[in-house]
Amino acid sequence: MQKIRLNKYLASCGVASRRKVDVLIEQGKVSVDGKVAELGMAIDPEKSEITVSGKQITNPNEEKIYIILNKPVGLVSTVTDDLNRPTVVDYVKRKLKIDSRIYPVGRLDSDSEGLMLLTNDGYLTHELTHPSYKVKKTYLVTIKGKITEEKINSLRQGISLKDGMTAQAEVEIYEEIHSQETSAVLKVSIYEGRKRQIRRMCNEVRFFVVSLKRISIGDLQLGDLNTGEARFLSKREIKTLMT
Repeated sequence: MQKIRLNKYLASCGVASRRKVDVLIEQGKVSVDGKVAELGMAIDPEKSEITVSGKQITNPNEEKIYIILNKPVGLVSTVTDDLNRPTVVDYVKRKLKIDSRIYPVGRLDSDSEGLMLLTNDGYLTHELTHPSYKVKKTYLVTIKGKITEEKINSLRQGISLKDGMTAQAEVEIYEEIHSQETSAVLKVSIYEGRKRQIRRMCNEVRFFVVSLKRISIGDLQLGDLNTGEARFLSKREIKTLMT
């Protein structure tokens, strides 16, 4: 798609008039692909991830797309990557043979796997990722380390990290494993989305994370979707996410 002026695009999305959009840009409230936007810049609406005051922007005239992916290890959860690493967006577009603009809802580390939602619905993205909505995200975390009730309770009650205390979490022993490589699989549910949060929480109680897999976002379940597979959500699943 041909590039267009950022202020023109945001005006067409109903954010504000071009002149007011320019004011927002000058105030540093507009970002493109994670970087603060500049006056006069042009963007590709099908590839650029645009936020205003932290909120993802969606063109109301654009057909909405909702995709679930069982992300394999090795993909980065971004639209583009400065290091030319494979991204979930490029992967899904090739897999489902689509050209429409999509972006990931939230993040999964490159070395993590499991459920990822990709869409072009900025309003849904905001509701699923903003901490104020407290959407539950559940993971299976394979760990190595001595398991005690004290450590499990610490994870449940909150861990002090460099960026502050984590909120309370739901933690249970999903499966006990007796080997030199692993100790157990924990089922962990959190309502935040800090960078590498679960890995950092586990590190604080001396659990080494062997693998991490997200199995649900809200009521959306990964189910039996194989690793590396992607599909469009059903109408029922979309309705579930909206409520």
